[in-house]
Amino acid sequence: MSQEILAELNSLPDRPGTPKDLTDRYRELLNLIMKTNPQDANLVELLKAFVATIINEKVSLVISRQLLADIANHILKLPNDVTKVLSHFILERIQQRVISFEEQVSTIRQHLANIYEEEFQWREAASVLVGIPLETGQKHYSVDYKLETYLKIARLYLEDEDPVQAEAYINRASVLHSQTQNEQLQIHYKVCYARVLDYRRKFIEAAQRYNELSYKSIVAESERLECLKKAMVCAILASAGQQRSRMLATLFKDERCQQLPCFNILEKMYFERIIKRSEMDQFNDMLASHQKATTADGSSILDRAIIEHNLLSASKLYNNITFDELGAILEIEPRKAERIASQMISEGRMNGSIDQIASIVLFETREVLPTFDEQIQDICFQVNNLIEKISQVAPEWMESTLDNQMIQ
Repeated sequence: MSQEILAELNSLPDRPGTPKDLTDRYRELLNLIMKTNPQDANLVELLKAFVATIINEKVSLVISRQLLADIANHILKLPNDVTKVLSHFILERIQQRVISFEEQVSTIRQHLANIYEEEFQWREAASVLVGIPLETGQKHYSVDYKLETYLKIARLYLEDEDPVQAEAYINRASVLHSQTQNEQLQIHYKVCYARVLDYRRKFIEAAQRYNELSYKSIVAESERLECLKKAMVCAILASAGQQRSRMLATLFKDERCQQLPCFNILEKMYFERIIKRSEMDQFNDMLASHQKATTADGSSILDRAIIEHNLLSASKLYNNITFDELGAILEIEPRKAERIASQMISEGRMNGSIDQIASIVLFETREVLPTFDEQIQDICFQVNNLIEKISQVAPEWMESTLDNQMIQ
């Protein structure tokens, strides 16, 4: 049977007949081939011969495209290892004529990427999708299709822990996400972008994105809490400074954070209290693998964040402190304490100066009045919110109370 099919395949391109007659006969042969046992080695060879025949330049493009689309649907029903072999064979054979088969190539590459993703081969899946000519081809792809593909490529590179490649495709997606009306795709873009920022150690920006996602009603409740947890983790890992202080304040005032593990760490950071190394064990278990990486000086990201926080806390407690005493508070070597303090002062994240001759860090005195003003402003803001909520629940009582106040 195999030899008969091969012989007819070789003769069909030269056989006279209408395009419909030839297409029908090719489909009959394809159905015969697909009846072969998937474990039979002849199946792969027959399908390869079929593909080689239909993409021959002697065969009309109209016929070739239809049949290649049929094959793309048929190979989905085959075992994954067979599908991968055939898919790669097809993509290799039509490489020189890829513009003529763009739609079929896109379908095959999407199927192949799904298989690699199921097998946790993230980079291979991403590489397959990269081959879809979204911008360079002649076929017009919809904004949603291009955006979804770019986001999938970025996500796959993130799973492979390659944030550089992921960021390149997120940047391409950023041009498109404002053009789509698909809210689900917009959410996927924001999630992916937050993850890229997280991987790139831009923790403050990542925390802001995660926190924004935690309020989206389209996102499931469990996922919103997960986003909030990630926002808290990123805020704690961020470099000490005004930006992080604002982010910590936002999270601390969010009542949902009280449900999350390690809220006590967030609370201590918000109130600028010293955090001991022993308190960080539970929090360390919440970190993803990329967040446990080491910095240039050999310390972990978490260690660095806690040291900087404790140093900033110490600046609120002391007017000046020796390197030795500072090292004891931070639980690090005095030289390292001096180096980190110097860096934070030079970057404007802490006010002070260093006297290397006397081995002392001098902290600038915090201005009390602006801080007091900020606290008064915060209380007034909370009172206004409370009044608005009362007026929504009991508008009549609110109106009568205000009238009485005016009479008095």
